[in-house]
Amino acid sequence: MHEMSIAMAVVDQVEEAAQAGGATSVGSVRLQVGELAGVVPDALFFCFELACAGTVLEGAELVIDSVAARARCVPCADEWAVGMPPQLCCPVCGEATAELLSGRELQILSVHWQDGPAPEHTREPISQEH
Repeated sequence: MHEMSIAMAVVDQVEEAAQAGGATSVGSVRLQVGELAGVVPDALFFCFELACAGTVLEGAELVIDSVAARARCVPCADEWAVGMPPQLCCPVCGEATAELLSGRELQILSVHWQDGPAPEHTREPISQEH
């Protein structure tokens, strides 16, 4: 399940930034996830909670902003919602020369952390060794 590797990468990046910023705990992380990014949100929520264990992110809320996939036809300039499964042929002229405008996003939008005494960690962090 690649959601675990995504969750661990997010936790690593946020933890590094939080520690560099002097934070002792992270309250929330907001991600932008495109419809075509190949991420199952429920799986990512589950993996995020596991990946946060034993880090400054333990107990942090994960917020996911979904981005609908949209495309534009190069010849006729029509734009449409791609949907799932993706419709990449223009619904107006039938051309298969679509330019994806959105839907592949996978990025950290914001992080909210707190300064102050570090919270007690109740679980051990997940080892990254395979």
